[in-house]
Amino acid sequence: MKDILNQAFTSEGFNLTEKQNQQFVNYFDMLIEWNQKINLTAIEEPVEVAYKHFVDSACLMRVVPDLKGKSMIDIGTGAGFPGVPLNIMEPELNVTLFDSLNKRIVFLQELCKKLELKNIRAVHGRAEEFGIKPDYRQQFDMATARAVARMPVLLEICLPFVKKGGIFIALKGPELENEIKESSNALKELGGKVVDVQQFTLADGAYTRNLAVIEKIKDTPKKYPRKAGTPQKKPL
Repeated sequence: MKDILNQAFTSEGFNLTEKQNQQFVNYFDMLIEWNQKINLTAIEEPVEVAYKHFVDSACLMRVVPDLKGKSMIDIGTGAGFPGVPLNIMEPELNVTLFDSLNKRIVFLQELCKKLELKNIRAVHGRAEEFGIKPDYRQQFDMATARAVARMPVLLEICLPFVKKGGIFIALKGPELENEIKESSNALKELGGKVVDVQQFTLADGAYTRNLAVIEKIKDTPKKYPRKAGTPQKKPL
């Protein structure tokens, strides 16, 4: 697995230290082990995990190269993507892993302990509820979400966590352009502005990832996010 990781990261312009490589090896081992007990990923083949989970997460550093000292919340983090790989790559990034399924949070807590990660925590809850809490609302430099929902829904769930002047990064597939078109009203309502859209092709063209960077240009109105379930049923 070490050689697979080195090749995958190097091919995309990243260099792993020996410590980082071992952390990703341990991550892979725990991911496969726990995947037998709880549903964490449909991808288990080593090369695919290396590219589609680990390198894919690291590609966020292409749009935000300096993560040191920043605070980030990863909404709907699942098995820890992109938050855990980004913390491995930049240990001075302060990461909050956030998910609504407690079984995943238990996995992430054990994972962070095993990998000896610092500046990272795993929190169980619903984003619609935590997005109104003073300790979380507009407290983060960055929010991320990886294919959790369509863009208008994601914006309502994620932008409330972001400080004015901060950014929300959506990691999406090929449908991103249409989703941005659907989001004009949500962006206006929630205080967001699309400032960058980038596409990356990984694994010699076998896999495509789109990133949208949304800047928080004004405070999100207090009525957002709406109660759990409403953003999905009635998108802005």
